[in-house]
This record gives sequence, C-alpha cells and structure tokens, in this order.
Amino acid sequence: MGFRSKRYKQESEQVTKEPVSLPDAVEKVKLFKSVKFDQSIECVMHLGIDPKQADQMVRGSISLPYGIGKQKKVIAFCEDAEIESAKNAGAIEAGCDDLIKKITDGWLDFDVAIASPKVMGKVGKLGRILGPQGKMPSPKNGTVTGDVITAISEFAAGKVEFRNDAGGNVHTVVGKQSFEAEKLIGNIEAFVSHIKKIKPASAKGTYIKKVSISATMSPSITVSI
Repeated sequence: MGFRSKRYKQESEQVTKEPVSLPDAVEKVKLFKSVKFDQSIECVMHLGIDPKQADQMVRGSISLPYGIGKQKKVIAFCEDAEIESAKNAGAIEAGCDDLIKKITDGWLDFDVAIASPKVMGKVGKLGRILGPQGKMPSPKNGTVTGDVITAISEFAAGKVEFRNDAGGNVHTVVGKQSFEAEKLIGNIEAFVSHIKKIKPASAKGTYIKKVSISATMSPSITVSI
C-alpha cells in the first residue's frame, strides 16, 4: 500500500467496514472536505465476471441524469460537410485527414473522440496511439455512430464511458462533492441500474459483488446493495 496522509487515516477511522445505505454513504463522503478543491465522486462496482472472456466484457457509456459537473473536450472524425455542425455541437476539433495528421504528430489534448462510420477506415490507423490512451472510437461505447452531432453534444455535456478492468471492476465519476445529496444518489442509482441491465449472458453466480463510492482524495465507503 502506498503512503497515506494523516488526513486520509483520520477519515478512514470514520468509515465502518460494514456496508451502509446509499444515502448514508453519500452523506459520509460529502463530509470529507479537508482538501481545498471540489473532489470528484466515483462509484466502483466489483462484478462477478471473468475479465479474460471476451463475452463477459462490461463496457459502454451512459448519460447520468444530473451530469458530472464537468464538460469534456470532444473531437470528431467526420466528413467535411459535418465539420461546422460538429463544432457548433461542442467539438473542439473536427474533420478527418488533417485531424488524423495532427494526432499522429502528437496532439492528444482531448478527452473523447467521436467518429462517423464513414471515416473509420482512415481513423483505424490511430489505434496504436489512441488505444493505449483509452480514446479510440468504438461502437461499443457509443463513440462510433451515424449521429455524430448528438454524440458530441452528449459527451461534451458529461456523458461518461466505462469499461471493466482486469480485476472485474467497473467504475465511473458520478458527480462532484458539492452536488446535492439527491443528485449524487440519483446518478449512482442510474449507473448501478445500467450495469445491471447489461449483465453478460455468460456471467454466472453473483453479478454485482460489491459497490463502493469515494472522493478523489478520501477513503471509499461500501454501499449495501
């Protein structure tokens, strides 16, 4: 385990090892305000899946009902006729050949890349660059779509992507510590409900094994499910 600050240890002493209700967990995590910035709140779910099996991968995207308190930098790979509309929808860069070259030359100052299926043949060459960054467009998380404009608007407003890791955990930001408790609860419930709905058919046994929430610099709190 890495170094833990005195503040973190003090906050950990306030956390029970037993799962608590979602409202109680949110109330507790909102009290951890000993840092000088508005911490992000993350929800982590440990799933009963085999991450080594391709048919048990859990990934996708979701627009949370109350957003996440942060706009994302979105780019769009699209045909020339869509460039102006893409930028009006919130894309910081849009196009195809010139944008591909810009990224090939090392520019990566964006959070999400949206792509039209019509240009994916060209965008595919960026896989070795964007893949390791987690920014490669994919139909599975809604970033390769025929409706590029709507996707840009949703992701720019805070639509979040998720993908299970090697340990079978899936996580996403569900808001800020400054959010009203009701909004955090609503976002968390929406995320958990969505993960339940996309349970892989081949996953056996208990699907959702554990749910916890935490602030950026604070200990996690286990939520009863």
